[in-house]
Amino acid sequence: MLTRKQLELLDFIQKRVARDGVPPSFDEMKDALDLRSKSGIHRLITALEERGFIRRLAHRARAIEIVKLPEAMEKPGFSPKVIKGDRKAPPREAMPVTADALELPVMGRIAAGVPIEAISEVSHHVAVPGSMLSGRGQHYALEVKGDSMIEAGINDGDIVVIREQTTADNGDIVVALVEGHEATLKRFRRRGAMIALEAANPAYETRVLPEDHVKVQGRLVGLIRSY
Repeated sequence: MLTRKQLELLDFIQKRVARDGVPPSFDEMKDALDLRSKSGIHRLITALEERGFIRRLAHRARAIEIVKLPEAMEKPGFSPKVIKGDRKAPPREAMPVTADALELPVMGRIAAGVPIEAISEVSHHVAVPGSMLSGRGQHYALEVKGDSMIEAGINDGDIVVIREQTTADNGDIVVALVEGHEATLKRFRRRGAMIALEAANPAYETRVLPEDHVKVQGRLVGLIRSY
């Protein structure tokens, strides 16, 4: 039996994972539940983990996996958005594909740190659950390089699943093309005629650029983690 606050937190985490592909930060959880400090979130997270509803991934900042939901919250087809994968991708012919999985091209590496040159060549393919592909449209995958999004649960070496789109809402985690040649993975914020690309790591500064210097190339909808 879960308390009301435990249910509220589990519901908030599940909805954020379904929307963004990654769990919320402790600050976002604190604000969502209207708590005064993060210590209350730590207690709720511990209680949910002890009851087997979530799993915290060792040595991974803000990495939370939903293991199950209470009967009242269960939805058909629910599955955690963070899935396990093999860091060394086998040849395409050997890639296991389940009945509800699709193969996506991995289009090189994306910087979660200082932007790197955009890469548009397919390096290999990866199988992802069909439930991870959000809505209609084309999807592709990128390997993360760097740690600037670590507090959003995105780590160096993870594979992010991206839905192609040219627009974004404030708070979306997007692939942004900066000044026509640098690609980076950041949280999107519009500030009048300027665009802020926010890191999820206090070691990195927010970049604020004129809107015509930033082109959204897709929104994050899922995450594949290797162990």
